[in-house]
Amino acid sequence: MADTTPGLEYSPELAERLAQELEPLSAEELLSWAGENFGRQLCLTCSWQKQSSALVHMLSALGLRVDVIELDTQLLFRETYDTRDLLVERYGLNLVSPEIISVAEQHLQEGPNLWERDPDRCCQIRKVEPLERALAPYGAWISGVRRDQSPSRAGLKKIQWSERHNLWRIHPFADWSEKRVRAYLEVNEIPYNPLHDKGYPSIGCIPCTRPVRPGEDERAGRWAGSGKLECGIHLDGSNTERH
Repeated sequence: MADTTPGLEYSPELAERLAQELEPLSAEELLSWAGENFGRQLCLTCSWQKQSSALVHMLSALGLRVDVIELDTQLLFRETYDTRDLLVERYGLNLVSPEIISVAEQHLQEGPNLWERDPDRCCQIRKVEPLERALAPYGAWISGVRRDQSPSRAGLKKIQWSERHNLWRIHPFADWSEKRVRAYLEVNEIPYNPLHDKGYPSIGCIPCTRPVRPGEDERAGRWAGSGKLECGIHLDGSNTERH
């Protein structure tokens, strides 16, 4: 991996200036800018939900080859794995899969069904820590999070510095709606997770995901009844929003 472009070495002033300058850019323009400025230091994380499908296609259409970090908790839906396989085959993705202890090993170390007793701890082991290791070689991280997904994400900037991971975070879909993502998938005939058509607007691990009810928030089906809102991978002390 090459070093991060010297002109993008972090400072609070640069972060604020870039956030203002890049806000008007379209998703495609932002990704092109990121490709020009970070090159092989750029990566994409995928959970194989609809934003993942859209970003994979968009990067391919722009001719940008970036490493794709997948967070396979070993507890995902079969439909999620099938979607991943379709996208890998169609777009020739270079997957980076962080090492993770098996569910059986976690049972031995933490006790059975940790996701029921302490979902934060389970996410820490199966998502947060593996992602931290996987992001270490990179200078910028593309994520599909959107401002309209929940109040906790309303403050997202299209680019912001992550103190936690020591890299730039790029959010091409920050100002997109769920409807716009859907339209992009349909117009471009992009494979996407079929669970989205079965009442699952947000999809995570099997034990911690249910369909949403009419009128509920898009992420209401995640960790329902626990008070938990996020897995933790987007939490960052440098951000004003709490993911």
